[in-house]
Amino acid sequence: MGNDGGSIPDRRDLVRTKAKAEQADKANQTRARWFFCALSKRPLQDPVVSCALGKLYNKDSILEYLIDKSAYGDGENICGHIRSLKDVKTLKLTPNPSLSSSALSEPTSRSPFVCPLNLKEMNGVQPFVYISTCGCVFSQAGLKTVVSASSTSSSPKEKDSHTELGEVATSDSELEICPQCATKFSRKNDVLMLNPQPEEEERMREKMELQRSKEPKKTKKRKNASPVDDTEAPAKKKALPAMHPSMTAASRAALAMEEAKRKATMSEAVKSLYGDGKPAKKETFMTRGTFTRYA
Repeated sequence: MGNDGGSIPDRRDLVRTKAKAEQADKANQTRARWFFCALSKRPLQDPVVSCALGKLYNKDSILEYLIDKSAYGDGENICGHIRSLKDVKTLKLTPNPSLSSSALSEPTSRSPFVCPLNLKEMNGVQPFVYISTCGCVFSQAGLKTVVSASSTSSSPKEKDSHTELGEVATSDSELEICPQCATKFSRKNDVLMLNPQPEEEERMREKMELQRSKEPKKTKKRKNASPVDDTEAPAKKKALPAMHPSMTAASRAALAMEEAKRKATMSEAVKSLYGDGKPAKKETFMTRGTFTRYA
């Protein structure tokens, strides 16, 4: 049993090769992005919000982060761009009709949300978008089909003004209507991708930073600051009570008496330091630069 000389070692036994780097399972990554909150890593539950970068969060997790930014260790890396609730949009998600109410609360392989237009599950297989004006969520293919159908049913003049999703649309005639809540939206500015690819996320980040740079900067105003007219200033000065002349004379007399009493108790040597009121003597080369009582 062994040591018979029949085992021949090969290169794998004699040479240590570098171990291959472990690769994350793409299926698990996709499931984590579409089934769980990007901040708390808990399952997505209504109300669900999304930011300008298309990430999905539970609203209560965002509130916890805004109250205490140290509540989550990697919060700054994940959602550091969220400054307040104004930077997120509450999504109007359509529950999956094929799942029961009990199955929605339990983790399953089926997505709890679907597109209301074609009933495709929101599981990462198909790209999904949301409208930032109303928060309605659709699959990209379903929304594009409905928008294209509304464009073909419009008048010839309106056909020329319609553009594809993602193109420029500024005037009221170029705005589309949400197929779920009838809210107007722009194809370029108001349709945002959910959980985009890294290249698309970088483009969305640049767009977000450009929009924030155009926001007016808020200046803090002093609460007690109030404009005062030039005509009101003299009136306020006149309203101040003047000091009574008798009080000034009495205080001066009291100070003079105290000074006289203090000097009366001084010795001659101390009095000589204060001078006798006569002009100081002119210095000579013998006394210049030295300390004297006349200096």
